Amino acid sequence: MLKGRKYHHFARARRPVAPRRHEILAYPDGAQFVFDTGKAVEVEGGYCALPDGDLLDAYSNAVVRAVEHVGPSVVRIHPMLADPRMSGVGSGFAIAEGGLILTNSHVVQGANRFIVITAEGRSLTARCVGDDPDTDLALIKVDQAVEIPTARLGDSKKLRRGQLVIAIGAPLGFEATVTTGVVSALGRSLRAERGRLIEDLIQTDAALNPGNSGGPLVSSTGEVVGIATAIIAGYQGLCFAVAANTAKFVIGELLAHGHVRRGSIGLVAQQAPIPPALARATGVNQPYAVYVAHVDAGGPAAKAGIKEGDLLIAAGEMLLTGLDDLLRALDNHSIGKPTVFTLIRHARLMQVTVTPRLRKPGA
Repeated sequence: MLKGRKYHHFARARRPVAPRRHEILAYPDGAQFVFDTGKAVEVEGGYCALPDGDLLDAYSNAVVRAVEHVGPSVVRIHPMLADPRMSGVGSGFAIAEGGLILTNSHVVQGANRFIVITAEGRSLTARCVGDDPDTDLALIKVDQAVEIPTARLGDSKKLRRGQLVIAIGAPLGFEATVTTGVVSALGRSLRAERGRLIEDLIQTDAALNPGNSGGPLVSSTGEVVGIATAIIAGYQGLCFAVAANTAKFVIGELLAHGHVRRGSIGLVAQQAPIPPALARATGVNQPYAVYVAHVDAGGPAAKAGIKEGDLLIAAGEMLLTGLDDLLRALDNHSIGKPTVFTLIRHARLMQVTVTPRLRKPGA
């Protein structure tokens, strides 16, 4: 029986196998076949092929479009210094008709006149019309009656971490240099030349070098979202730009007044810790306050009764935990506006009303 089953399976294995039928694929009515010829082919819903041999990908296209849009407005700036042994170079870009150029404050420092090289290679002269070291921004204006293409300032509040940004400038004098990166972080802060905190900076890994200062940081839509201002020497990928929204405010102040108006109450101060025993005695919860080291005679603080040794706790509703908070409270809106300052003196909480005055330019 087993032997018979064996021969039965052997005979079945040797039978010829009928050829398989090929499967016929069925396509729905109205299906369109598109053959890539390298040219744009229109189908329902848009175009599905690259135009005329354009092999650039979406990333490259975005960068190229942004550079073509903003690049013509970017200029190279050479300060005309009295000492010929000293030389410098920076970048800037035109923001309005008539040759109005935005750049960094540290680019224009030490000079009154400048040589401006446009993207077309024209050599022009310019003068400074406004400077704000506290935000590291400045405005210069060309002397010649020429028109330079302008760039548009975008809304830096719409930026997101990871977003593509393009830096255009003249690092080390190499004009029209383009680098790309992403927004690494938002809302960074760095100390300005005078010690004031520049707030709302954009951190990016787009390569910046000496000479990039003042150049635009551009979004993929071709809008300027920042102004290159600083790099961390010795480290890669740590570059910073002043936010476009900050620049808009500064530009308005510089054009209207030649400087940015800020308040002053006439004192010298520094951050100081609040001793735990003093905090318990006064019911204060914050760990730091602003220590008054000196009061200008006849100034707003002196007239209000603030004395040396006082600890400033708050200005209005804003807590003062350091000098930066005090400077923030004394913005242009504070000028001439009575403000209640809360302070600690001899282990007692007190309140005084101070009316900030306009801070002198350069003070």
